[in-house]
Amino acid sequence: MCGFIGVTGAPSAVREIYDGLVAVQHRGQDAAGIITYDGRFHVKKGEGLVRDIFSAANFERLRGQIGVGHVRYPTVGSGGGEDAQPFTVNFPFGIAMAHNGNVANYEDLRGDLAGRSLRHLYSGCDVEVILNVFANSLAKAAGPRFGIDAYYAAVAEVFRTVRGAYSVVGFIAGQGLFAFRDPFGIKPIAVGRKRVDGHDAWAVASESVVLTALEYEVVPLGVPGEAVFVDVEGELHRSQVAEANPHPCVFEYVYFARPDSYLENVSVYRSRIRMGEKLAETFRARGLEAEVVIPVPDSARTAALSMAQALGLPYREGLVKNRYVGRTFIMAGDGERQRSVRQKLNTIDEEFRDKKVLLVDDSIVRGNTSRQIIQLARSAGARSVLFASTAPPLVHPCVYGIDMSTRREFVARDRTEAEVARNIGADAVIYQTLDDLVEAVTAGGPEIEHMCTACFSGDYPTGDITADMLLQIENERIVNSS
Repeated sequence: MCGFIGVTGAPSAVREIYDGLVAVQHRGQDAAGIITYDGRFHVKKGEGLVRDIFSAANFERLRGQIGVGHVRYPTVGSGGGEDAQPFTVNFPFGIAMAHNGNVANYEDLRGDLAGRSLRHLYSGCDVEVILNVFANSLAKAAGPRFGIDAYYAAVAEVFRTVRGAYSVVGFIAGQGLFAFRDPFGIKPIAVGRKRVDGHDAWAVASESVVLTALEYEVVPLGVPGEAVFVDVEGELHRSQVAEANPHPCVFEYVYFARPDSYLENVSVYRSRIRMGEKLAETFRARGLEAEVVIPVPDSARTAALSMAQALGLPYREGLVKNRYVGRTFIMAGDGERQRSVRQKLNTIDEEFRDKKVLLVDDSIVRGNTSRQIIQLARSAGARSVLFASTAPPLVHPCVYGIDMSTRREFVARDRTEAEVARNIGADAVIYQTLDDLVEAVTAGGPEIEHMCTACFSGDYPTGDITADMLLQIENERIVNSS
């Protein structure tokens, strides 16, 4: 899962891109990069957090009114500096590109690009595949002169060729900013506009919160499979180049997106409120008892509060988070995750002592983090610890851009709720049902007919994920995490 922003028409693109990347830092903490253009490309990329990579000197050097920025957390590639986005090609015209997602047929396309198109890739990052497929097609369709129809043709070729899930932003030197997302729309994207010095400036980002933080007005999106282009005059062009089959990712609403974002015009915050209310119904139906509800910060806070209100129980902040430790879900290995949990969380013992505690988290993946949190609660004096997950049991790997786990690592795979509870040391585990989770989101967006629930159901909506692909991706993740 990654985050991006592209800007055109801003007096200083780099400053808006930098602020946008800070707003979307939660989507990737491994590496970051910015590319701008003022007649030539200006590039700065590095490993680490946005605030640690870019300096005042970089701001002076990254000149231009158009640019693209990215924060990365690796799903394909080693995750090193060579995989930091955005990427560029010099032919045709000069193109910069960044993305969020995952190319499922990456290895096949990489071999095809090398064998047929004689294009060599510089990294293990899958956006390079999208970029080179796009550039190949654009060169054929445009010839010596760029045209909007050639751009549409290039995007259509990407949709025909590249499998998986991806939202893309980029620019063509001297021509304009572009954006598109695959016909399934699994990955989020948002477009915004504002008036600057009498003309329109435009921005494209992974989440709407990036745009509102920069005072852009969010423009209604078309359906997935649409290609968007903003020319140098600030005019927006858009065309539907592939038939849409929307399946937005339900896990975005559970964990990844910021609560102040809107995805598919649905409030993430309100969705999480409904998740907590529905989880309360499940808790009540189980006949369980608790004396206090305590969230696992941060993404479970909203659901925990609404769950407590629905159950008529006090809500307490019993776990205090050190905000200078990264999100454990997206850390590279189990050892790093386990070390960070104790650094990240500390207890307020009075909120646990001699109480029946209901802990609420967004999900249970491998069980290691949950186990440590439950141990913290017991060490603080809790009489009993119930553990509720706003998400259903995670049992299938995500091939669309979330480095969720390999199949054998999921604690819920081939285990009952009671067995999961024993494994993580809880007195009981309460999972959200899949139907309730989907309804919690779609209640705010009745136009959403289908969602991607592959990590819970094993139903991969693109219809082209084979057993060999799953094995190949799993093996690569095992290698990269070792």
